[in-house]
Amino acid sequence: MRKIYSNRKTAVITAASTERAMMSSTRKHALAAGVLYLLTFVSIPTLALYSSIHGANYIMGPGPDSSVIIGGILEIIVALAGIGTAVALYPVLKKQNEGVALGLVGSRILEAGTIFAGVMFLLTVVTLRQTGAGSDALVTSHSLVTMYDRMFLIGQSFLPAVNDILLGFLLFQSRLVPRGLSLIGLIGGPILIAGDICVLFGLIGQHDPSTGLFAVPVALFEFSLGIYLIVKGFKTTATAEEDTDEIIQFGRD
Repeated sequence: MRKIYSNRKTAVITAASTERAMMSSTRKHALAAGVLYLLTFVSIPTLALYSSIHGANYIMGPGPDSSVIIGGILEIIVALAGIGTAVALYPVLKKQNEGVALGLVGSRILEAGTIFAGVMFLLTVVTLRQTGAGSDALVTSHSLVTMYDRMFLIGQSFLPAVNDILLGFLLFQSRLVPRGLSLIGLIGGPILIAGDICVLFGLIGQHDPSTGLFAVPVALFEFSLGIYLIVKGFKTTATAEEDTDEIIQFGRD
């Protein structure tokens, strides 16, 4: 009997050690996701960096192209960081709902693909300008910039809204973060989609100052989530609950 008790005690201690290792791994995932979420905000300066390329005669005008190139680099960083957030969160979120967590990864990859395509459009305009294409390529350059704007609407507005709805649902269901924070994502996503629909139907302009108001809740959610994951990580009670139950049951057996 004493030997059986000793074996059970050893098993519980071993399982507890495994739980602590898993908690440490979860903290690393949270920290990585938090840093990457904050990194997705590096493309904010593109609002100013791309102002010149939206000019009617950009392809024939003088001046450097460095602002557009820098903007493209920043967007590529955002695309890769976006994929990174989903990959970093997946090992934790799949325990809540693997299908939705996998959907988040797929949506992030699709978002990154549209960003890469948009950057390609703008860099093509820069190439036309550098090669001296002149007025013959004016219509082509305008078309490429228009394609970028529409690609931006889908890839960096609609898809992020979908991402935040999926993520908000997973976080709200699992209580990995405060539910108030999750609700910002659940509410902000539909608001941003509503803004995208308004732009598509011409009710507001894509570059109007009022259009940016639709994106405020989503931006607030992602920025706040990044800060929270870096500072506090996932709520311990939520991540440890299932593992603790398994340890107790294992000890009883």
